[in-house]
Amino acid sequence: MNIRIYHPDSIVENSTNLLSKEHTHYVANVMRLKRGSIVNLFNSEGEWESEIVFCEKERVEVKFLKKVKEPQKKNKIELAICLVKKNPMEIILQKATELGVGKIIPIISERTEVKELNNDRAKKIVIEATEQSNQMSPPEILKITKLNDFLKNLEVKEANIQNIYSDKIKREFNTIEGNNNSLFTDNRIKDVVLERELGLRNNINYNIEVANPQRFNEIRLKKNTNVSEK
Repeated sequence: MNIRIYHPDSIVENSTNLLSKEHTHYVANVMRLKRGSIVNLFNSEGEWESEIVFCEKERVEVKFLKKVKEPQKKNKIELAICLVKKNPMEIILQKATELGVGKIIPIISERTEVKELNNDRAKKIVIEATEQSNQMSPPEILKITKLNDFLKNLEVKEANIQNIYSDKIKREFNTIEGNNNSLFTDNRIKDVVLERELGLRNNINYNIEVANPQRFNEIRLKKNTNVSEK
């Protein structure tokens, strides 16, 4: 059984480190591991195969042997969720973590009955879910915000993203379309910008295909004809 333990501090190969009180209890008393047992410790920097070099009920020390997994690119997916009662909220936190959500934003709306979130408990849940789902880092849990404030911030963020990328994308379209930007409307800029920011579109040709399928096919046909003639 591959036991994974989240270790937020920096890990140096061939060094030793004491486990936290909670992880010590889990290793020594729950899993009943012994000296010489192998566990994997990980964080956003990667995952290390590690050996238990000292093990007692209240003290566990491990040695980081070798790096077995490189860090993953942090997911940009964010989940904004109105607070609900304890059990459903804990399931939401767990499943969101397992699916790879990078940031969780608790929200209070006009009709929200629950007004508080136990941050310590929430962090514990997402860490455990990270350990069990082969993720590399638990999602960030932001402070509780009101729905109206969240929507205002979202509009500002979306506008900033569009301003940053729209000129660049226009230049890319102009290069391929021969400075004909009549087909490139603000709505298409917005779609492409958001898709690129979310990491869903990396290829400019695919962006054109999404924004204007007919124009993309014309360009592709022209390019293929030029290649054949050469």
